[in-house]
Amino acid sequence: MIALRLLRVALHVLYGLIVCALVFPRVPAAARQARVQRWSAQLLRIFRVRVELVRSVAGAMSTAAGRSDDLHKSWERTLVVSNHVSWLDIFIINAVQPCRFVAKSDIRDWPLLGYLCAQSDTIFISRGSPRAVRKTFKSLVASIEGGERVAFFPEGTTAAQGTLLPFHANLFEAAIDAGVPIQPLALRYLDTQGRPYAGVDYIGDTTFMESMLVLLRGPAVQAQVIVLPTIASHDSHRRTLALAAHDRIGAALGYTDDVALPAAGA
Repeated sequence: MIALRLLRVALHVLYGLIVCALVFPRVPAAARQARVQRWSAQLLRIFRVRVELVRSVAGAMSTAAGRSDDLHKSWERTLVVSNHVSWLDIFIINAVQPCRFVAKSDIRDWPLLGYLCAQSDTIFISRGSPRAVRKTFKSLVASIEGGERVAFFPEGTTAAQGTLLPFHANLFEAAIDAGVPIQPLALRYLDTQGRPYAGVDYIGDTTFMESMLVLLRGPAVQAQVIVLPTIASHDSHRRTLALAAHDRIGAALGYTDDVALPAAGA
């Protein structure tokens, strides 16, 4: 059974590589995004991950019916930020609404999937390099002003469920310069009993292949994407925005204050 599922993953990735090499250079951006969304949803089905879209309004949660056009339009002209649990996160969000991601440069080294991320216009950043951060910041502003949906994970790395790391504030300034609000998303993964599923955690010394095998051998998983109210960036500071997004995401996930509210990065 595991061999068959691994074969399905390999064939799906191969199909993605062929599409990136032969189709993407010949089609407009909208067509590429549609293919990214479809491919991501199909990958999740192989891993038996079901995505549930949840809307949060004034502290109340409600399951969004299907893929609401109104809900997706709320992502337009925003800077999307989310907590970061697993390598699956990018594909979860892309299955809901394709975005141009800012990601760690080492994601480019993921076997095959790193190439696919690069071909889907991911912006790779070298952490700890002020020059690289500045270059990425300028690219973010230009992309947002050009009407692209841009997303990043402000923790800068993955964290186990039940933990929310401090948010790095630097890239939040892109929303201020572009004059758009922040769209926070809260991601969580549940097992068939509705409990947090630790099998998705991608932390420590876990390799990409080890993580993938755990997911393929494990139970079906429900991934919840909680769409939170936007945060206005007008007349704000990047640290204020980072803390506000951290607060809302932590509260949506039900984390306690001592876990959810550390100081944001500079």
